[in-house]
Amino acid sequence: MQQKKFVEPVLKVIFLGGVGEIGKNMTALEFGEDIIIIDCGSTFPTSDTPGVDLIIPDPAYLLLNKDKIRGIVITHGHEDHIGSVPYFLKECNVPVYGTRLTLTLIENKLREMRIDNAKLNVVQPGNVISLGRAFKVEFVKVSHSIAGSCALSVSTPVGTVFHTGDFKVDYTPIDGNMIDLQRIAEIGKQGVLLLLCESTNVERPGTSMSEATVGRSMRNIFNENKDRRLIIATFASNIHRLQQIIDLAAEFGRKVAFSGRSMINVAECAARIGELKIDRSQIIDIEKVKNVDDKDLVILTTGSQGEPMSALTRMASDDFSKVKLGYNDTVILSAHPIPGNERMVYSVINNVYRHGARVIYESLAELHVSGHACRDELSLMHALLKPQYFIPVHGEHRHLQKHAELAVAMGEQPSHIIITDIGDCVYVSHKTFKIGEQVASGSLLVDGLGVGDTDSSVLRDRKHLAEDGLLIAVICIDELSGTVSAIDITSRGFAYDKEGGDDFFESCREAVARILSGMDLRDCERNMLNNTIRKELKNYIFKKTRRSPMILPMVIDC
Repeated sequence: MQQKKFVEPVLKVIFLGGVGEIGKNMTALEFGEDIIIIDCGSTFPTSDTPGVDLIIPDPAYLLLNKDKIRGIVITHGHEDHIGSVPYFLKECNVPVYGTRLTLTLIENKLREMRIDNAKLNVVQPGNVISLGRAFKVEFVKVSHSIAGSCALSVSTPVGTVFHTGDFKVDYTPIDGNMIDLQRIAEIGKQGVLLLLCESTNVERPGTSMSEATVGRSMRNIFNENKDRRLIIATFASNIHRLQQIIDLAAEFGRKVAFSGRSMINVAECAARIGELKIDRSQIIDIEKVKNVDDKDLVILTTGSQGEPMSALTRMASDDFSKVKLGYNDTVILSAHPIPGNERMVYSVINNVYRHGARVIYESLAELHVSGHACRDELSLMHALLKPQYFIPVHGEHRHLQKHAELAVAMGEQPSHIIITDIGDCVYVSHKTFKIGEQVASGSLLVDGLGVGDTDSSVLRDRKHLAEDGLLIAVICIDELSGTVSAIDITSRGFAYDKEGGDDFFESCREAVARILSGMDLRDCERNMLNNTIRKELKNYIFKKTRRSPMILPMVIDC
């Protein structure tokens, strides 16, 4: 009698964002007929995506399997972990689980997008929820630069998966609630099959500084600027930093005004649920700051990253009617420039100086501490959890590689570590650890009300226009005789010799006329004619100028 072969059940870990990149975090765990999603984030556009508002993960695989999805579990409320929740819920309305501040921030987004049927479920650190038959998720308290941050301990039929989310080890947190190292150690003793650990600061030795460090630096600034108006730019989501500044303002007898949409929204949300403790009499509307003496005012504003439309950037550009910078202002940037934003940040600093104000930024004082674990803190996490397998997440490829090297130095086996890319599906059990098939993945571009309808060809055209400009050729053709009655050439953003500008346009008109000569324009298909003009005129202009603008032919029947 032939013996049956039993196939060992495996867990599928599907990476849809947050590996090989910073931001856009989204990971799915699949076992049998159950799927859970960990985080649902977004990232902001770069110079490679002009005109785009937001970039979110492509959820195509999940939407094909939407009947299996049992819920979304969110580690914390930063945009790179919650930014795409509204877009996903529009397509697949599944339950969402997170701490109170996290869900309050998500609720704001849903309200803006007029989604009113979402199933939001508040959890607290220590809570355990069951999702389908395969998964139980425990929320574990961690420290980070936003309140309500949690790691996730996920029990599955093949073992425990521990996902750190974003974390640091802060022994003196502002809210007094330290990372639950005891519970993490207990989970490690019970056995961890797979560790998914963030890698953002793996290149930094030692440990991250405590948020309390910023409070001490801020106190010195308040003391040294008692007669000056203080304008402090920081991340709106860093509730603990806002709390320290508000407390110092109260101590020094200053009113507080919030400036910038995200700053106002987050402060209102956090105050409503008690995460931010504010005496309402201390708050003044930004419209009324002109009536308050400089020594009695602190303005908390957005713009620490030099964002073009942020409140601080507009102040620095003298384009913000509510606040005018002057010689008695001290502007504090309480944030490190995110890689790629340095130029914008220093442009704002220079513009602030032009108004005669003082500027204090991170290179001059300890005004910002990272919310991400450095090497020693990552080592501690590995030592406490002792995972059988490890996949580094939340980082560019160099971060993932460095984190893998750190794990090997901690005694983990190289064959038990996998570095993944977006779209990878990893199969995991006690005897299996390998990359399987690639799933549909990538990025969707949010452009206005459109999601995913701005593709690479649109971006290519936008970059082309930005770099080389546009030249428009309007050709009027008599539809009866097929003769050309007029050719007009105009340009936008295309540089040419100003002195010979008229001669240049005239030579382009002559070139178009030559292209059309000998063609039977009565029977010529218009798309074919446009393509011919575009190609030949582009070649002519390139030979003449060594530049290549976008050519837009417009053939009009008269």
